[in-house]
Amino acid sequence: MFDTLKPAENSRFRRKRVGRGHGSGNGKTSGKGHKGQKARSGGSIRWGFEGGQMPLQRRVPKRGFNNIFAKSVIAVNVGRLEIFEDDVVVDENLLRSSGIVKRKCDKIKILGNGELTKRLVVNADLFSESAKSKIESVGGKAEVIQR
Repeated sequence: MFDTLKPAENSRFRRKRVGRGHGSGNGKTSGKGHKGQKARSGGSIRWGFEGGQMPLQRRVPKRGFNNIFAKSVIAVNVGRLEIFEDDVVVDENLLRSSGIVKRKCDKIKILGNGELTKRLVVNADLFSESAKSKIESVGGKAEVIQR
């Protein structure tokens, strides 16, 4: 069985042998044309180089500041929690499975916009004062989790 295995058709190519006479089609200049930077040894041009012209990457205007250490926080309003039943523990997994939180984030903050009538236990990273008071006014709990 193994002695009959062969590579797929046209999957293996012979190495191009350059500089082996003009009959080969790649003799004399070895496929590099006549003179010029790319005909020389070491004559490669670095990425983005435009022949001394100001490169596009430097010509394009740049604005602002991108903080690579910033933590992304997703805000969820208290009114969105109305879809859950009474006495449910609302955490990140439940918010994601219900489609309220979709993007990747570092923290989830509950904000006080909207009305809440259900008694819920809400586990989140951050709470606004109004959200905390609305959750606790209907008999629920606002628990801060530490990550």
